Amino acid sequence: MGDVLWALSIPALVCASGLYAAGAAWWRRRHPAPPSPYTRRAALLAEGAALADAERIVAEAYGTLGALYDGRPAPARPSPAHHAGAAPQEVSA
Repeated sequence: MGDVLWALSIPALVCASGLYAAGAAWWRRRHPAPPSPYTRRAALLAEGAALADAERIVAEAYGTLGALYDGRPAPARPSPAHHAGAAPQEVSA
């Protein structure tokens, strides 16, 4: 009797594996995975965002340092001691 159970366990295992595979395939068809973030469209969007950030950084840098390249005098910046709200300093002779 023990040999018969071992002999019948192999077809039972094959049938159970087939039922599991059929059920898994059915489930995957009805519940598709969300779109992958590693698609061409996602790469293009990330590239566009990086390009926009680079353009913003270059524009800010040129706005700050552009006078060095154009030969114009740079805009006057107030010194830290003369900004609004600073207490006047006394000059000792």
